[in-house]
Amino acid sequence: MTSVVRRPIAAANWKMNLLRRDAEFYCATLRERLAAQQEAEVVIFPSFPLVPFVAQGLAGSVIACGGQDLHPEASGAHTGDVSGPQLRDAGCSWVLCGHSERRRDHGESYELVGRKAQAARQHGLMPLICIGETRDQRRAGRTFEVLRWKLAAAVGDAPSDFEIAYEPVGTSDRATPEIAQEAHAFLRRELARLVGDERAAAIRILYGGSVNPDNAVDLIAKEDIDGFVVGSASCDCEKFLAVIAACVAPG
Repeated sequence: MTSVVRRPIAAANWKMNLLRRDAEFYCATLRERLAAQQEAEVVIFPSFPLVPFVAQGLAGSVIACGGQDLHPEASGAHTGDVSGPQLRDAGCSWVLCGHSERRRDHGESYELVGRKAQAARQHGLMPLICIGETRDQRRAGRTFEVLRWKLAAAVGDAPSDFEIAYEPVGTSDRATPEIAQEAHAFLRRELARLVGDERAAAIRILYGGSVNPDNAVDLIAKEDIDGFVVGSASCDCEKFLAVIAACVAPG
């Protein structure tokens, strides 16, 4: 496969956490501490009510804002949902598609995830497509089978821009750096089959399994791990800054 240098991504998924005052302080801290940082791409995914405040707090900086989900339709009678154009209008440039908690809490299929990713592309958002097996699927030896069909369903046959997050579900069985690398390498091979070697080599595959400052350095050292989606730890600005530092530390 073509060898390329991929710029790492550090993404903070705040989930359903933090309030406006927290978000504003967090953004101000990031702006100050990352003013000269160019080595890693940094994205914040706040809950929907915080998006305008985060987008405003990060405006003009090197840090991007993203939505945690979107509806495949651009508008309509979909109470409780948010559209791609609305996310763009609020200041987002990224969006999560298919996070494991959306699949768990709302029963989302990977076919739906694929439609969401397509909608994101159509409305100028970069989709971060989340792929992962459950703890039971891994224990049953079905990891690669599951990753193969989930990736194919979510990506489809469109070669448009997207990035991937690998998130094994079940923190008690979270992957070691070696296990994570094995899954990432498999996903890159599958991407090559779907979109071609050159495109697959450029797509960034992030790891999203209980990332924190203690394990980030060992994980990012692996060839096919191109950054992180940080969950609970990202709600602490200092911990997230430490993960960003791990992404840009000399290997």
